[in-house]
Amino acid sequence: MTTDATLWGLEERFWTDGAESARSMTAKNAVFVFPYPAGILSGDTIWREKDVAQRWQSIVISERFVSRKGDIAVLAYRVSAERGGEPIYEALCTSTYLRDDETWLRLSHQQTPLV
Repeated sequence: MTTDATLWGLEERFWTDGAESARSMTAKNAVFVFPYPAGILSGDTIWREKDVAQRWQSIVISERFVSRKGDIAVLAYRVSAERGGEPIYEALCTSTYLRDDETWLRLSHQQTPLV
């Protein structure tokens, strides 16, 4: 599997797997930026936010871009996500990963909803 495929696989699992899986793929000092009211979250606060902890049933990622330099990778994309009884959520997103001993860990994640 190529590095890009590995990174996109991690990103898709971040949206659809459980919170524990997402936590295991995220650096301890990570920073996430979500739409109001969640806002800027870091450390354990990330996992207490209900909108972060709840997983999505299905997602479609499009407009994918990857920028890599050494052990750092930035993913930028558009997501369309769905979960039970809620309107489809669409956003532009970025995630930054750091390769630490051959393991990619998310350092940051940001979402800008499309309205």
